[in-house]
Amino acid sequence: MPDPPGQLLFGDLLALARARWIRAMAVRLEALGFDDYRRSDALVLRGLRRGEVPLGSLSATLGLTRQGARKVVSGLVERGYAHVVVSSEDSRCRFVQLTPTGRVYAGAVVSTLRALHDEVVAGVDADDVAGAYSVLEFVKGGFGVSSTPRIFDVATNGES
Repeated sequence: MPDPPGQLLFGDLLALARARWIRAMAVRLEALGFDDYRRSDALVLRGLRRGEVPLGSLSATLGLTRQGARKVVSGLVERGYAHVVVSSEDSRCRFVQLTPTGRVYAGAVVSTLRALHDEVVAGVDADDVAGAYSVLEFVKGGFGVSSTPRIFDVATNGES
């Protein structure tokens, strides 16, 4: 299928939309007194609001390696939003907990996230929102079961 004339490819549009979403989150949170929003904050803070979370389980939640999840947690700790507690039963187990400041920040992040979500839902046809969810779930799932990359011929402009 040739590229639609004058339109971005899906991946480009997705990247631009994600960048705008993150920027909107940062601007709104800065107005609330939090000038240090990071793109991973929304997902991890929503999980931590429910209580302490094993550090090891955050890698699956965030879709990161264990090292990547530790880096996200380190960022929260450095900014005073979380701390890591060693299990009293097993010194190898570590749990992440929000600090009082982290709970306030998490509340601001979640309310900002909800406000942006509500703006999208109010501004776009319900069927289009449902379709967008389907596409994003497909992309998030890793393009189905196949891990084989699609091979294309450069001479045909990407068409196979």
